[in-house]
Amino acid sequence: MCGICGYYSDDISPLLIRKMAERLKARGPDDEGFHFGKGICLGVRRLSIIDIEGGHQPFYNENRSICAIMNGEIYNFQDIKKELEGKGHLFNTHSDTEVLTHSYEEWGFDFVKKMRGMFAIAVWDENKKLLILVRDRLGIKPLYYASIGQGISFASEIKS
Repeated sequence: MCGICGYYSDDISPLLIRKMAERLKARGPDDEGFHFGKGICLGVRRLSIIDIEGGHQPFYNENRSICAIMNGEIYNFQDIKKELEGKGHLFNTHSDTEVLTHSYEEWGFDFVKKMRGMFAIAVWDENKKLLILVRDRLGIKPLYYASIGQGISFASEIKS
């Protein structure tokens, strides 16, 4: 079990996202990671299951214009990875989360149609200034969100 959180707004506080992630510590005691950008902060607490050494999140594409975090597991990530490698994408780890950035880069929002598993995902597209939040078809992994002022906040648990 992992936990993700984020905040999208003109008024971003790195301290806020760190506090949000700290409230998810029980969901991911092994690792934490953050992305801080103009108008966006993403956080993740990780329980290391797949690619324990190389699975640190967030993951980025080659030019760091796409960032992704995930709570869950993509069962068919090896098949997706193989297809993307055939299209010229390069991977640095064996993590299922790494396929997200390359999948979004290749297929846009349709990337989620390829995924089989249980997941809650956040993808940040820096070029489009677009935040994408998706869950698996059955909604197994939780993802809560709220409009706050001119922004949006999301997390794996309401208390975050």
